[in-house]
Amino acid sequence: MSGECKTLKIAGQDFGCRTIAYAHADKGRVNFAVVVDDPYDNNHVVSFSGENGKRADDNSYELPIDRMLLNSKNRPKVDGLPVPAAQTSTGSCRQTGNFAAKKVNDVTCSATDNEGRKYELLFVSDGTPVSVRRIRQSAPSNQDPF
Repeated sequence: MSGECKTLKIAGQDFGCRTIAYAHADKGRVNFAVVVDDPYDNNHVVSFSGENGKRADDNSYELPIDRMLLNSKNRPKVDGLPVPAAQTSTGSCRQTGNFAAKKVNDVTCSATDNEGRKYELLFVSDGTPVSVRRIRQSAPSNQDPF
């Protein structure tokens, strides 16, 4: 989704963001991943993560948040990719706009982790249709060099 972070607060600190993505896994977990504009860490990503999101109507989606996924340059890597720290949390995200029509207006999220740190997001779309990609995991191949 392209647009602007009007608000991104992570544990009391204000940040900007470069982009936001909505990801839905095969097993039902959903993430709103935010690429943080952090001059000290090019790998800084926070994700509001939960399950059992619901559409109130065609223009509104609500996701209860049960964990925050925190990624940074200091996280351990598996297969070359950093593994985020998962913090048990409570909160919610709300996306407005018609996702099926590729028109998202905004995303607002608020969560507090089990250590009392607060996370807030207000992302407002610039009106550009969202980019949708379907990624499926495939079985390893004998041809796969990795």
